[in-house]
Amino acid sequence: MSSSFQAFFTLLKRDLTLSYRHRAELLNPLLFFVIVITLFPLGVTPDPKTLELMAPGVIWVAALLAAMLSLDSLFRGDFEDGALEQIALNHHPLAVLVLAKVFAHWLVSGLPLILLAPLLGVLLFLPSEAMTTLVATLALGTPVLSLVGAIGVALTVGLRRGGVLLSLLVLPLYIPVLIFAANAVNHAAGGMDVSGQLYFLGALLMLALTLSPFAIAAALRISLS
Repeated sequence: MSSSFQAFFTLLKRDLTLSYRHRAELLNPLLFFVIVITLFPLGVTPDPKTLELMAPGVIWVAALLAAMLSLDSLFRGDFEDGALEQIALNHHPLAVLVLAKVFAHWLVSGLPLILLAPLLGVLLFLPSEAMTTLVATLALGTPVLSLVGAIGVALTVGLRRGGVLLSLLVLPLYIPVLIFAANAVNHAAGGMDVSGQLYFLGALLMLALTLSPFAIAAALRISLS
């Protein structure tokens, strides 16, 4: 067990180091997230009431698309240089190792979105009462996006042009997260209780955290066979 934890943190450190060396690639999803949200006041209307109404859905759709944009790099580099086969042949459980890679992906793609979201919420006139809920929904929802998206990436990593197929596989699975997260922020802006939505997002996170590593490991073995 201790050796598996050591392998987990070693792979996590490796992926974070590689991500730091390719900082330009890390900025693309983050810039996409910022640009999409800032274009709405210019393209739709600068009216504060309209933007306040649209803010939860706009922020969450932009976060979802930014997460999709960063998914392809999750296993692609390791697949092309052969490191993914070495990881799969390792004596440590593959589910533990892929969980380390997904966690590293979330740290460099999901966590920055959470930190930026309140500032962009101010831009869209989101009420201060909803800011905490916005951060909470992103903290619960973005790991689910990474975990579920990694299953699709693992299935399509061996395909040359798997981007469209990846979108078709993953986007329908993202819809529950989008619905409950945006609904929670809307209810918080209206002063209503959002515990039900947050509990549902927490349940989705626990389900994804429990089952996704095994699904990712099985999908990778299929792609590598």
